Amino acid sequence: MKKTLALLGRWMAVSILLLGVLLAGPVWMLASDQIVTDGHWSALDRTSADIAPSPEDVSEAVVQVYAARAYNWRGAFGVHIWIATKSQNADHYRLHQVLSWRRPTVVSSTDTPDRSWFGNPPELLADYRGEQAQQMIPQIADAASRFPYADLYRVWPGPNSNSFIAWIAREVPSLKVALPVTAVGKDYLFDGVVAPVPSGTGYQLSLGGVVGLLVALEEGIEVNILGLGVGIDVMRPALKLPGIARLGMPAKVMGNRQ
Repeated sequence: MKKTLALLGRWMAVSILLLGVLLAGPVWMLASDQIVTDGHWSALDRTSADIAPSPEDVSEAVVQVYAARAYNWRGAFGVHIWIATKSQNADHYRLHQVLSWRRPTVVSSTDTPDRSWFGNPPELLADYRGEQAQQMIPQIADAASRFPYADLYRVWPGPNSNSFIAWIAREVPSLKVALPVTAVGKDYLFDGVVAPVPSGTGYQLSLGGVVGLLVALEEGIEVNILGLGVGIDVMRPALKLPGIARLGMPAKVMGNRQ
């Protein structure tokens, strides 16, 4: 009995230590005021970050993927990701994303492609132009219309807005994008436990989005523990940490526009 209690105590100590390590990053993000937690959502910045090319200046097709810290305290843990598309000669962009407060959750609408997400500025993850982008646009729209969990949203471990983008990338092989380690839900797989990563440069194993392992050329090595990712990027040396995202070189913006 004493041995059993001692073993149980050690497991509890290890579990508490692991949980503390996983939460250290998000706690730091909140404590250092790097996350916008003040103000009503309706008053927070939603203006353009001036990253996307204006349709008035660029006639070629454009496909871009953006990520921004999630709204309020959730931003300490992860990001919200969306896809913006502009067809050749079009005078507007369409955004494809999943919104937790909508049913169905998938929303494809005309909108500003690079607007801040309730006070948090966007980061460009992928940028495709020209004929390749034009070919991808109807494929992206079709994949978005077939998302299998349009009536279900779970912040953790998924399916959520990041699960949706990972789904689109797998359904449209030419859309290669390396999702950040803070994209909680990206590891939620819909069919089976093994799948190609969204960048198309490796594979991942995931059990319900709760635990898993990812190995890829672009993403590097990531271990998913309780939905939070820890890893290392070898190509562009950096540590990947929950909440903090990266410590080291910035990630590569994938696409055909270098």
